[in-house]
Order: sequence, then structure tokens, then C-alpha cells
Amino acid sequence: MDNLVKESICIIPARGNSKRIPNKNRMEFHGKPMLAWTILAAKESQLFDHIIVSTDNEKIAEISQKYGAEVPFLRKKHADDQSPVSLASFSALIEAEKFFEKEFSTIVQLMPNCPLRTSEDIRNSINYFEKSNTAFQISVTRYQWLNPWWALHIDTNNQPKPIFEEELRSRSQDLPELYCPTGAIWIAQAEAFKKEKTFYGKNYQICELDWESAIDIDTKEDLAMAELLMKERLRINEVN
Repeated sequence: MDNLVKESICIIPARGNSKRIPNKNRMEFHGKPMLAWTILAAKESQLFDHIIVSTDNEKIAEISQKYGAEVPFLRKKHADDQSPVSLASFSALIEAEKFFEKEFSTIVQLMPNCPLRTSEDIRNSINYFEKSNTAFQISVTRYQWLNPWWALHIDTNNQPKPIFEEELRSRSQDLPELYCPTGAIWIAQAEAFKKEKTFYGKNYQICELDWESAIDIDTKEDLAMAELLMKERLRINEVN
């Protein structure tokens, strides 16, 4: 493990222009900017040569450096609403290799809107990746109280249409488990990632996280849930 990790880079993509929750990456979340929780988890894992925040925003860059991440350059590409985040990480990897004048063997992408993901989650995910024979790994979590097998969409006449007709009539305990991707921890061999420019590369594997660690804040409802969970986690830590 030591050999691989010494050449690994953590990239945290954090653009400034979030739409659904304005200034999401730098908003206060239990006493720290949202982004800070991800930086601190990466640092506490003690696995990375470099922790890079890829941003187009000067204020985010300042926060990143305050909490111990590096911002050797500002993002010039893929800071819009349409570009896949993997392309932002690809560009950051290329820039980082030029800046540090070395190549990395492993890239780990941590989204900044997953503040409940811990350093232990990161270590466990990387250990799982190292034991595998694949070049790509994404984090997932099991669906909980919502059952996607029973999903409906509404047609233009406002009529519900089941996506899975047969499964809609099945008992939940008779249906196979389904997993939802989360942006918490995505990992790839750097050379393979540079070729495919996505973490969904050939024969990618999944690594399961518990649902709390996997929470990916995109909406105000996600934020409200994450705030409650973090409040309880901090309370338990104080008691212990």
C-alpha cells in the first residue's frame, strides 16, 4: 500500500458558481465552510502526497489554503454547469503533473459536498481499491426507505407510469438490492484515467459506503438532513 499511496493525489473539485444552493462549497456548515470538512478528512487519512482543490473562485482558493489544501492554479476549464466533474479532475491532474513535475499513479476525487465522509471511509475505500484488479472505482450506497424498483414517472397527461411494471407488483423483500452512486470517494489509476477521462472506465467496480457517509448535498433537503446527522455525530463525539 505504501508504494502506491506515496504517489497518489487527492483532487477536490469545488467550483464557485453553484446554482441550487448558492455558494454551497463555502457556506458555513457546523462551524466550518462546507469544503473544509472534505479537506480535513483527506488530511486526516494521511494517504496523499498532495491534496489539490480545483476551483475557479478566489474565495474558495483562500478557504482551501486556510484548511491545508493546495491551490497551485485556478481552474481554467470545465467550470460550467454542463461539464462532467470528471473532466475538471482530469484537467487538474494534467496541470498538477506539470506543476509538480512528476506523474501520479493514483487519483482520488472527493466531492466537497459530502461533509459526513470521514478519513476512515477514505482509507477503507483506498484499501479496497488496492486489493482489486480494476483501474476504476466509484463509491455507492444502498437505497434505504425509498424503493427505486417502484419508481413512477408522470406523463404529459399527468398520469403515473411505472418504470418497472413487474417489480411494482412485487414485495420489497423479494427484490434485489439497488445501489446509488455518491460523489464521496472516486478512485482511478492515473494513467487509465488520463486515457478515458472518466471514473466510469472499463470494468469499474463499486465500493459501498454507509448512507450517512454517502450523503451528497445537492438540494436544501439534502442539506437539512446532513445538518441533523452532523449535529448528532458531534454530540456523540463530545460525550465520548
